[in-house]
Amino acid sequence: MHSIPHLDPNHGAARGHGLRLQGQGLVLRRWRPDDLEALLRHADDERVAAGLSDRFPSPYTRQDAERFLSGHVVDLADPVLAIELDAQACGGIAARVGRGERRHSAELGYWLGRAHWGQGVMSRVVALYVPWVMAELGLYRVSAQVLDSNPASAQVLLKNGFVEEGRLRCAVVKHGRVHDLRSFARVAPPG
Repeated sequence: MHSIPHLDPNHGAARGHGLRLQGQGLVLRRWRPDDLEALLRHADDERVAAGLSDRFPSPYTRQDAERFLSGHVVDLADPVLAIELDAQACGGIAARVGRGERRHSAELGYWLGRAHWGQGVMSRVVALYVPWVMAELGLYRVSAQVLDSNPASAQVLLKNGFVEEGRLRCAVVKHGRVHDLRSFARVAPPG
């Protein structure tokens, strides 16, 4: 079992670094400055970046890692967590919460270093993170979009109660190739 720390949705997530969710052989926790070398080792991989938004640079440089860890890329006070295996950060997961009338929904994003692919790690990460973030932030909906060329990521979502809601045709151009985006969501209606 893991404890659920409190996040204040009015101020992003709790700013303390004590957030720690433990799952089967993994830990989800805040990113730390000492994650720099591990972040570089796992993020600087064009196969990792191939399935992600262009906001995730490739090549992934030391400057990119330093900017990320200093909070210049995303607000690290939000539910942006490192995936830790064997006491080392090797990926990340985050939920970008909507605003206004969409404040009870969020978009999920995640990545994992290639050394850990094909071992069920990301399925376990999503199983731990999504129920926690939905309960903690009062979310009714978490959505995710997956490139048509990334069936493994689609399987992670389907294994974790996400339903495929449709396809955005010709939505993304990555490395000169046009891709569809598959759209998934997991909901927990109020009541």
